[in-house]
Amino acid sequence: MTATIQELARATGLTSRTLRHYDAIGLLPATGTGPGGMRLYDDASLARLQRILLLRDAGLGLAAIATTLETDRDDVAALTEHIALLRDERERLERRIQSIQRTITALTEGDPLMTDTTFDGFDHTQYRDEVVERWGADAYTRGDGWWRGLGAAGQEAYRAADAEIVAELGRLVAAGADHAGADAQRLVERHRAWVAGAWGGTATDEAYLGLAEMYVADERFAAHYGGPTHAAFLRDAAAASLG
Repeated sequence: MTATIQELARATGLTSRTLRHYDAIGLLPATGTGPGGMRLYDDASLARLQRILLLRDAGLGLAAIATTLETDRDDVAALTEHIALLRDERERLERRIQSIQRTITALTEGDPLMTDTTFDGFDHTQYRDEVVERWGADAYTRGDGWWRGLGAAGQEAYRAADAEIVAELGRLVAAGADHAGADAQRLVERHRAWVAGAWGGTATDEAYLGLAEMYVADERFAAHYGGPTHAAFLRDAAAASLG
């Protein structure tokens, strides 16, 4: 089929401006033009855009996406691999749902909680390969050692602080707060301190803003913070804090 730029924008949630930018930088060239110079896209372009969105959701920037697409031209093989990864993620989420349901049942009926079932699907080592690929083995080793070193009480406190930040973020977004306002900036201060705790006590401006950008690019992070709108608010607030 042939799709217009407007149809593609509606189907993907991207703006026409973003699609024009993708065309301009050669990431997603239009395959033709219609009346009035309207950009048109064929089936190959639709498959390419699907891969672009999948890679973007995995946290890759546009330059890295372009490189990946140029070095791996087999769309079918690449999309098959993406399906396998998404199925793994779906299985993990299903295990979490079942684990939470067991916890609800146990709490309702007064039964004891069992560590082997309560935390099924919550293994923090599951992203080992991804962390090693992005930031190196040393980064994973340091992070894993830090997390284990917290102990049960420290881990619970860290999770609680995270939950408070997410809840406050939700309140600010719901209230239509200004991301550059005092409340949002206080939240950023808390969040940055929370992040720095896992980074050896320091979160540089560049690293912190890069992390905030990843919250928007990676749907897993966005979902954790309440969705794309919430993740974007936190990113914009972080950017505002840096002037």
